[in-house]
Amino acid sequence: MTATVIADCHANQHRKINARTAASATVHCLTGCSIGEFLGLAIGVSLGWAPWQTITLAVVLAFISGYALSLIPLMRGRGLSFTAAFKIIWLGELISIGVMELAMNIADYQAGGMHATSVLDPVFWIGFAAALTAGFVAAYPVNYWMLKRNMKACHQGNTD
Repeated sequence: MTATVIADCHANQHRKINARTAASATVHCLTGCSIGEFLGLAIGVSLGWAPWQTITLAVVLAFISGYALSLIPLMRGRGLSFTAAFKIIWLGELISIGVMELAMNIADYQAGGMHATSVLDPVFWIGFAAALTAGFVAAYPVNYWMLKRNMKACHQGNTD
C-alpha cells in the first residue's frame, strides 16, 4: 500500500509551486515546531535550566510535535500505519524541521528568551516571537526548494 500511496502522491504533484504554496508548507511546519519549541522553552525557563538543556528539550519536542502534525493526517486520512506514513514524510520533515529549529533556537538565544526568569517575563515572549520569525524566514526557501523538487508536497497529507 505504501508504494501505491507514494506513487499516487508524486503523480498528483502537477500543480504549480508558487510562493503561496511554499508559505503554506512553511506555516504547517512552523505550527508543529512551535508547539514543541514553546513547551521545551517554557519547561527549561521555568526550571531554570541552562540554555543548552533548554535547547535540547525544545528541539526534541519540536521534532516530535512537527512529525506528529504530518503523520496523523496520513495515518487517519489514508489509513496508513505509522511506519508507512513515516517512510513518506521522514526526509522532508527532517530537513524542514532541522533548518527551522536551528534558526529558531539561535534567534531565541540571541534575543535572550532562554535567559528569562519565567514565562511571564516579557523577554521570554520577545525571544519566542523572534524565534518564530527566524524559523519561518529560514525554512521558507528550503520548503520552496523541496516543493519544486517534489520532496515536500506529499508530506502535508494532501494530493490535490
